[in-house]
Amino acid sequence: MNTPKQSTYKAHRVFCLTVLLLAMSLPFPVFALDLQEAKSQLLVGESVTGYVGIVKDAAGVAALVNDINAKRKASYASIAKRNQTSLNAVERLAAKKAIEKTAVGQMVQLAPGGAWVKK
Repeated sequence: MNTPKQSTYKAHRVFCLTVLLLAMSLPFPVFALDLQEAKSQLLVGESVTGYVGIVKDAAGVAALVNDINAKRKASYASIAKRNQTSLNAVERLAAKKAIEKTAVGQMVQLAPGGAWVKK
C-alpha cells in the first residue's frame, strides 16, 4: 500500500515525464528562435519597409516577427518624435541600414511586396 507521500511523488514524476515528452515532441524552433537564428535559417529577412518579414513560415516565426516589428515600430516612433520627422522617414532610413548590415547569403526584400532574394 502506498503512503500519501509516495503517491504524491509518483504523480509528480508522471507529470514531469509527460511534460518532458510533450516538450520533446515540439519542433525545435519553438524553443529558442531568435532573430539571428531565423535569419541564418532563411526564415525571415530584412524588408525595405524597415521591418522584418517572413520568408518561410515555421513554428514560432510569426510570433518572433510580430514581436520584433512591434519593438522596432515603437523605437522608430520615438526616434521620429525626438527628431521631429515622420515615422516613414525613420522606417526608410532604418531599412537602408538594416539591408546594408544584412550578411551575405541572408534574405532581403528590395521592393515593397517584392520577392525575397539572397543578398
